[in-house]
Amino acid sequence: MFPAPDLNVAKRLRDLLAGPDLLQMPCCFDALSARLVERAGFPLTFMSGFAVSAARLGLPDTGLLSYGEMEAQGRDICQAVSFPVIGDGDTGYGNAVNVARTITGYARAGFAGVMIEDQLSPKRCGHTAGKAVVGFDEACQRIRAAVDAREALRDRGGDMVLIARTDARATHGLDEALRRAERFAALGADVLFVEAPESTEEMARICRELPGVKMANMVEGGRTPVRPPAELQALGYGLVAYPLTLLNAAVVAMERTLEQIAEGRAPDGLLDFSGLRERVGFDAYDALAGRYTTSPED
Repeated sequence: MFPAPDLNVAKRLRDLLAGPDLLQMPCCFDALSARLVERAGFPLTFMSGFAVSAARLGLPDTGLLSYGEMEAQGRDICQAVSFPVIGDGDTGYGNAVNVARTITGYARAGFAGVMIEDQLSPKRCGHTAGKAVVGFDEACQRIRAAVDAREALRDRGGDMVLIARTDARATHGLDEALRRAERFAALGADVLFVEAPESTEEMARICRELPGVKMANMVEGGRTPVRPPAELQALGYGLVAYPLTLLNAAVVAMERTLEQIAEGRAPDGLLDFSGLRERVGFDAYDALAGRYTTSPED
């Protein structure tokens, strides 16, 4: 019922990334959505900043969430599941020292990996207008700080998988985004993420020219073409995130159900009560509680 803390969760993530197959990663926004991803059989999840901002604050992903709010949400998520969770570390919430704190704090919260990006604070969703990125040197300083923090964790027996993200495609063009990502790899990033390529040809170039594991981001209605997993793997991606799919599905389902209630109709498509109880953990709770209802002599 309560998954035991996994001190080797980063190693488990590294083992997954070293495998031959594309890893599909539906993104979560709270403990229940993360548990449903795990229950569905996926090997990992990602805590989406966009989705957390929407679910926790009812506000857009425009840098309004603080480090403390994201760390607290992530701690709840990581404690609810037994598979690896990657956290959205945004810009690191400040300068290079803040980046180091984010890496360390996310590790303590139970994350297996963290993503750090090069947007100018306050950041925003990578598929919306108005983005800006910091200069090349500052972007590299963030990744250097993240790598140093990861190495410090390793000195203490820990670890953290580092995803380095650049949003420079939208502001400076693909060549600059590739230059940054290549430098991030040289600095020690584990996974490279060039956000919002605008064609399949650009996606292929990213995979062809950059080393190591590359991450794709499938945002329905966003700037990047949504491609099936087999095609993404053929292009050369090792990891694909679906950052808004579950949030979107939840909004659609809730609005449809509210319309049915307002019209005086019984909502359709619902779980029966026993199914809902099972998914939120009542069955596991009752089984655990039952162990302690008899006397020690029984």
